[in-house]
Amino acid sequence: MKIDWAALGSVFGVSLVVTVALVGLFTLGIVGLAKQPEPAAQGGSGGSQLLARAGAYLCFALCAAAVVYGIYLIVV
Repeated sequence: MKIDWAALGSVFGVSLVVTVALVGLFTLGIVGLAKQPEPAAQGGSGGSQLLARAGAYLCFALCAAAVVYGIYLIVV
């Protein structure tokens, strides 16, 4: 049996990069949802909170899309 070490290394590298990227994206989503609302007494309009929440949902949607694509690659 012959092992193609170059292909194995390539798969390892791509897996490592994609894993770190997905974990980072998910972390950004959690940080976006954890943003505390600004007190209205200090003149906070809440626009930054809305933007953070939208960005968080986008991060979670991208994570879900990556998972669905991975499942698609396995099945097809």
